[in-house]
Amino acid sequence: MPITVLVVEDDKAIRKMLKTALERDQYTVLTAKSARHARDVLSESQVDIFLVDWMMPEESGVEFIRSLRKQSLYADKPMIMLTARIEEEDKVRGLDEGADDYLTKPVPLKELSARMRSLLRRTITVDNSQLKAPGIVMNLTNYQVTIDDKLVQIGQTEFKLLRFFLEKPNRVYSRSQLLDFVWGHSVYLEERTVDVHMLRLRKILKPFGKDSLITTVRGVGYMFVTDEEKAKSRMV
Repeated sequence: MPITVLVVEDDKAIRKMLKTALERDQYTVLTAKSARHARDVLSESQVDIFLVDWMMPEESGVEFIRSLRKQSLYADKPMIMLTARIEEEDKVRGLDEGADDYLTKPVPLKELSARMRSLLRRTITVDNSQLKAPGIVMNLTNYQVTIDDKLVQIGQTEFKLLRFFLEKPNRVYSRSQLLDFVWGHSVYLEERTVDVHMLRLRKILKPFGKDSLITTVRGVGYMFVTDEEKAKSRMV
């Protein structure tokens, strides 16, 4: 499955150059000209690694990375800072604010590619075409879900919810967080929409006894638990 890169860079020529080079390396490349534009892109797409320019209008790359690190969905995503700043204190600041690596401009493309591969090895599993939990296999290539080796029918929204939980298990998410992560920041829905689709997802899992993997944390939200015994003991 192709790795998706988001290039956040206000210089059009540099964006184009990076996009061309990365696509040559078989990456799927998304681009944004500002932090605000990048958030619009993120509301519609899943991203595996970020390349972020430091000096951008309105919101700097440092501020953008800092804000992403506060969100569970992006807390562990690889992020590389791109900048013309060469002073050591600038590099230290960028790393302290959440960047995983730092490259000065003009960007050395071979070095960039090597550093991206190194970061991705730490975060991407060998078989990233599938997501798994006890008895559940989600195929991200053909968008099919099997439970106990049986193919199940699942709606698009329930598929997105299950994918999110398989990617981020054992953490509690509020309804508002799930709306942002699954439906997107630009979509305005009532929080009870989450409850409706969680009920549908549980109905899909119930015939296989897997509905207990989704637990309700009263007053907070939902959590997907990968340990079946613990899940049954927590089920509400």
